[in-house]
Amino acid sequence: MAPCGPFEPQTGPSVCMSVDNSRHRAMSRPSNFAGQDGSILFLDGLRGTARFRSTSAALGRSLPWMFSIWDLMCRTSMSSLYKFVNRESLLRILGGSIRFTQPSAFNDPFELLAEIVMPMGGRKIPPESKINVRVDLLAKRRNPPVGELDSIPDDCLSFDPTFRDIVAMLNREIGFFCLSMNSDSLLMWSHYADQYAGAVVEFDATHDFFANSIEIEYRALRPKKHVRILHADEPIPLSELCIKSIQWEYEKEVRIVRRLCECESAGCADPRGFPIFTQKVPLDAIKSVIFGDRMPHEAMGKIYERLKDTKIALHLAAIDMTGFRFRRETIKYPVPLSQMGPCLTPRTANIFSDLPTPLGDLARTILQSHPMSKIVNKPV
Repeated sequence: MAPCGPFEPQTGPSVCMSVDNSRHRAMSRPSNFAGQDGSILFLDGLRGTARFRSTSAALGRSLPWMFSIWDLMCRTSMSSLYKFVNRESLLRILGGSIRFTQPSAFNDPFELLAEIVMPMGGRKIPPESKINVRVDLLAKRRNPPVGELDSIPDDCLSFDPTFRDIVAMLNREIGFFCLSMNSDSLLMWSHYADQYAGAVVEFDATHDFFANSIEIEYRALRPKKHVRILHADEPIPLSELCIKSIQWEYEKEVRIVRRLCECESAGCADPRGFPIFTQKVPLDAIKSVIFGDRMPHEAMGKIYERLKDTKIALHLAAIDMTGFRFRRETIKYPVPLSQMGPCLTPRTANIFSDLPTPLGDLARTILQSHPMSKIVNKPV
């Protein structure tokens, strides 16, 4: 444990923060990461003004991968990230738009909120003084993080007002797109996917759009940062602030960060007053859509019509007959309809049963004649 050292307590200083993404590696930079490479934002905590300095670097491009149908269906979950959504959000994503949300707009009030540890007593710093803080959006976690303490020394105290100021500034500068490594969490289906009436969007984690992702760390205790990090020349990696209570561990969360100035303003705010910023997501970054068991068949059919000529697969997460689990039933393979037709089972036939086509005739026949039809279609 590092001692507190000869630092004096801070009482009401303003925060001067810079957001640093200049260390971006060319080969890992998303192709649509807007703005000039290496833009560094300097915020003046007293005057609330900003100025920019830009550097440039060459950008590399990854070669596209080619997969057979079998390869596409058999890629492991390690190459996928998942977003649990309601139907309204699903349609926005399929329309190519995703929101990058400010840290304080999330449902966890402890977002990025570390404690600062400093010595007790001594000379007070005047309120008009500044603490210089630089945040590196792209740096990886250090092991161990510099300036982090396991416990509070006897001659020190710990509190979070300074980090509340830092988070308030970050709310004006960055947004996160939050995903999960877990596709079948019962809690996330209930909390984020409209109680199983929504969907899960499966994204290709290897796509350039998701480069430099941050995996959330879960802990029993809030992180404690020594006050010296506020005076250090080296910036604080944003990844080292992405720590949540262990009670959120079931989410297995992964985040993508963007500068809000590189996003498009929607011209409106969410219910809590946070302005909404979006960015275009390429459709080739979407691998599949998984319908919830309670999504209306009509809604499933409309989404099928929208995606039938794409390489986006469709599945149904049906409530299984045994255990607390889902039974995933494929509706559409990750190829256009011209290459392979849809899959019909006694459960998925409902999606096509109203069509005045041979496909609709087949769906109605399955629903009327298949011995499992009445069993698997009992509502939950």
